[in-house]
Amino acid sequence: MSSSIADWLARFRRHLATERRLSRHTDSNYARDLAALARFCEKERIADLARLDSQHVRLFAARSHAAGLAPRSVQRRLSAVRTFCDFLLREGAIAANPALDVKAPKAGKRLPAALDPDRVNQLLNITAADPLALRDRALMELAYSSGLRLAEIVGLDVGALDFADRTVRVTGKGDKTRILPVGRPALTALGAWIKSRAGLVKAGEQAVFVGRNGRRMGARAVQLRVAGWARRQGLGVHVNPHLFRHSFATHLLESSRDLRGVQELLGHADISTTQVYTHLDFQHLARIYDAAHPRARRK
Repeated sequence: MSSSIADWLARFRRHLATERRLSRHTDSNYARDLAALARFCEKERIADLARLDSQHVRLFAARSHAAGLAPRSVQRRLSAVRTFCDFLLREGAIAANPALDVKAPKAGKRLPAALDPDRVNQLLNITAADPLALRDRALMELAYSSGLRLAEIVGLDVGALDFADRTVRVTGKGDKTRILPVGRPALTALGAWIKSRAGLVKAGEQAVFVGRNGRRMGARAVQLRVAGWARRQGLGVHVNPHLFRHSFATHLLESSRDLRGVQELLGHADISTTQVYTHLDFQHLARIYDAAHPRARRK
């Protein structure tokens, strides 16, 4: 290839400006990311882009990440390199795109927040006694008491509640059934709602939680009601039904330190899911190890 890397980058920028008409922001991202590629090639003494192979691109991505670039930024940088190489391929400057199968490191999962116990109490301190308020309090008390998923709340039937044993039977992902304990505040709220439910429910409807029409509530209706109560109770944060499940897991784990127990209550098939879900950090795992492993116990 007769032209230098700088020449090809300049030609590519003109191509972006005239043919693709990108925004100024996108153009500046391309310029920054490809300038980093040019510096990499200079450091690796790659004067001819025809010599750039997939191993070089992987090394470029790895060094970008090691220098502190976030996984999503590495993904953007690799996307710029792929687009640049597509242009070179079209122009006959290279025989294949070396960035085609190179992947960026996986971005870490964003963990949901948890409501602290005081905020949970503030949210659940509902004094209204109309049927829908009783229903909503029972729904939220149960979600927090037993860590139910939204689909499990919506799909719950009256026959799944056992007031004598203080348990609820739910069918989770993969049609797996689990029996969960229900706390006393939740049982009290459920008892009040079940009495009031009789005046709303349509004949033959088995759902625990029904709407004004007497039929099973939908997921969106539950989300709207929970968010509405969070505003009404002055929490100052958006609350969705999943937040009760996460708060349940977080508070239970903080109190019990029983990771396996929390895993079973949540219905997770893999304990690694529970670790991510409940904000586990290495120090907590180390404490579990030190307390439980025979070779780790201090004599």
